[in-house]
Amino acid sequence: MHMRALTLLLRRNIKIKSVEFSTAVEQDPLDLFNPKGAPKYEKVLESKRPVTTKDREESRNYKAKTSKSKKSYVPKGHAVIECHRPEFNHYKNQTYDLKEVPLASKGWHHNKSKGDYFVIKLHENVEDMKDYFHGELTSFEDLDLEDKVVDALKNINVLRPTLIQEKSIPVVLSGKNTLIAAETGCGKTLAYLVPVIQQVIRWNIELRDRPPNSPLAVIMCPSRELATQIGTVAKQLSYSLPFSCNTLLGGHTKRMMMNPAFRDVDIQISTPGVMSKLSTVGIYDLQGVKHVVLDESDTMMDDSFNELLLRLLKRMKISYKNDPQNTFDGCQLTLASATIPTSLYSILGDCVEPDSLEKVTSPKLHRVLPHVPQTFYRLGLTQKPPKLLKLVKKALERNEPTLIFSNKTKTCDWIALMLNENGVPVSNLNGDMPSDVRLGKFELFKKGEIPVLSCTDIASRGLDTSNVKLVINYDFPNFMADYVHRCGRVGRYSSPKDSQVVNFVTYAGEIGLVNKIEMAIRTTKDLPNVNANISRIIAYKK
Repeated sequence: MHMRALTLLLRRNIKIKSVEFSTAVEQDPLDLFNPKGAPKYEKVLESKRPVTTKDREESRNYKAKTSKSKKSYVPKGHAVIECHRPEFNHYKNQTYDLKEVPLASKGWHHNKSKGDYFVIKLHENVEDMKDYFHGELTSFEDLDLEDKVVDALKNINVLRPTLIQEKSIPVVLSGKNTLIAAETGCGKTLAYLVPVIQQVIRWNIELRDRPPNSPLAVIMCPSRELATQIGTVAKQLSYSLPFSCNTLLGGHTKRMMMNPAFRDVDIQISTPGVMSKLSTVGIYDLQGVKHVVLDESDTMMDDSFNELLLRLLKRMKISYKNDPQNTFDGCQLTLASATIPTSLYSILGDCVEPDSLEKVTSPKLHRVLPHVPQTFYRLGLTQKPPKLLKLVKKALERNEPTLIFSNKTKTCDWIALMLNENGVPVSNLNGDMPSDVRLGKFELFKKGEIPVLSCTDIASRGLDTSNVKLVINYDFPNFMADYVHRCGRVGRYSSPKDSQVVNFVTYAGEIGLVNKIEMAIRTTKDLPNVNANISRIIAYKK
């Protein structure tokens, strides 16, 4: 009895062990790569025939037929777009035979694409760009300017006209309504300011007995920071020339209405809101204005400004074509911007004949800056803060002034708080700040007292940021025009040569915009849909 029970027990143990062994092998295939207990196989050596030239040719033909990104150009030399995945690199003069151009950013909608990136660098050497901003002329004396105006420019160390100044100054002096459209940082301010000053000096001789606060020229722009900047340049020139200028900023309009200041002024620089209110109550008389300039006109003609602005323009009676010799024949209009919205002419139609505008454009308009490398990172929300902190700390070590752009005021303020808590000296700037708090922040950054500035798009238009070496788009912009203006904070005339732009790309809408930018580079076309609508941006922020 005992022997029989022992025999049955032994049989059961053997059966259980065999089942456990077979089950373990099936459930854990990694054991096959474990030297302990893994089956061993003898090496079997197979003889291979040598690869012939015919084999290589057949292999090349097969790859050419089955390749998804068939190219008509063999990549050589400088990579215009250098990608994390080299198969998506794009080279100078490279073209594509397929209708669908391969994009490095096309698959960025997938969650697994996080961590991917590509770099755009259109020119290999900075030296290739030494004459990027200039035309044929080497002196302002060749532009039919008076000697005293040329001397005043020399006093502020402006010796040679840029290409857009060379093309614009004669047109504005001729008295025509003018649209100046050129890339950011190419000298558009002096392109309109210099001829306006020369006109005002001549008009002053005939119109000496004007009452106070009756300007001959009005320059309007969308932000207080830009108005201050233009006023500074005009004031510098006024030290050497017989004209007066004044800058009006909003924020204390009621105080100015209760205690108005009356002064002799030839050129008035202001934002549209304060100018509209002070002229409505009669503190400023705009009936005698002979020339009105709208700087950053794409923003000024936006939904948030155009109704107010059109009322102002109707008061100044824009003429179809102003006669430069007749100081009493209507008012001349000049528009200046780095982008031309498609709605511009329809908006202006109520106060000026669109076909009266003489267009002066740059061949580089609506193009990616060729001399500024741009890196596009595909990041998740949680990856952005540490990446930002790493980039900013490196910039501080290299003493590189940095601008950080975000789409919302809350994000702008949070970035400043986060960087400050991590030992980075930073300030913030946005349009929701009280005027007293906001005043002077950009000037402190420009002077180098603040190395990092976190801001919204209020700092992307027209401001002279020639000291900036790094722009970080923490939030990628929602509109192509905002992208153009933000990138234009670097690579300007007299900017450092080794400046760059870094873009963080997260959401589906941002990826779609990056697809369009990459496509424009690969196909050597203009950036598409360069429009902006500030009202829609404000609605998006809320």
